[in-house]
Amino acid sequence: MKYLLALVAVLVVALGVAGVVLGEADDSPGLQLLGVVLVVGAVVFGVRLVRRSR
Repeated sequence: MKYLLALVAVLVVALGVAGVVLGEADDSPGLQLLGVVLVVGAVVFGVRLVRRSR
């Protein structure tokens, strides 16, 4: 179960990075902001997941 949650967190990070890159290419600050929020949220979720598993 925890591996599935970790995989979801990695996929959300990849989606967020893609949002930042595509937002920069399209000059869209809103898409970049959503991408950054996704990345930060997924990293926080991943850190909490690792800390709880100990």
